[in-house]
Amino acid sequence: MAGGDAELEVVLARLVGLLKDRGETLATAESLTGGLVGGVLTDVPGVSAVYRGGVVVYATDLKAKLAGVPEDLLAAVGPVHPDTAAALAAGVRERLEATYGLATTGVAGPDPQAGIEAGTVYVAAAGPGSVQVRKLQLTGDRAAVRRASVLAVLELGATLVAEELD
Repeated sequence: MAGGDAELEVVLARLVGLLKDRGETLATAESLTGGLVGGVLTDVPGVSAVYRGGVVVYATDLKAKLAGVPEDLLAAVGPVHPDTAAALAAGVRERLEATYGLATTGVAGPDPQAGIEAGTVYVAAAGPGSVQVRKLQLTGDRAAVRRASVLAVLELGATLVAEELD
């Protein structure tokens, strides 16, 4: 995925560069992207200095078990919700002992899920000072929704890291 997308390459270089410069680390929790975020990160030479790892939490119960999302939150709002995205990012940050956590959750399609329209995605970034969540309403096929989600979460991560400069 990283090979031909100039915008993705720029975002990756910015995010990884900021983290390296500051000696900070990153972890990922992915649902609809199924490991694509971790995949593009690990395409970057030298990323092992900053990327601690990630979890793919496709099943709702694993969002609680592996990423630390409170079960009562999942029961109240479900897996595709801004509060769930925020909890995924914060939880993976804590569980994987990273400075920052990134998370993706949503419906890639082609069909709606639990009444939520295909293309509805939440991306989140959590750091020492704050958690940010963005709602995306994406179009295109399943692959396009997933690719756009990867770019969006990496952009959000780079923005949060830059904002939390000392």
